[in-house]
Amino acid sequence: MAEVHKAITAHSQKQHEIVTTFLRLEAQREAAIEAAVALCTNGKSFSTEGINGVTQQINELAGKYGVVPTRKYVTPEMVEEYVNRLKHS
Repeated sequence: MAEVHKAITAHSQKQHEIVTTFLRLEAQREAAIEAAVALCTNGKSFSTEGINGVTQQINELAGKYGVVPTRKYVTPEMVEEYVNRLKHS
């Protein structure tokens, strides 16, 4: 019985680590999106490389463990369309 409990505890701890990693990466991704939106809003050049680098890490985590969702890659056009919608709303 103790072995089963240990296995369940280890599994739960691993899932917690995966979710914690996902939440950290998600926060980084959101910050990178906000930075790109701010630059675009101010007419400055921006890149989606940082956003997509974190997106790749999230998607690898999701693919490996299946515990967390995947995220879409972001194109510069997506950022520009979002900024245009903000300006016209």
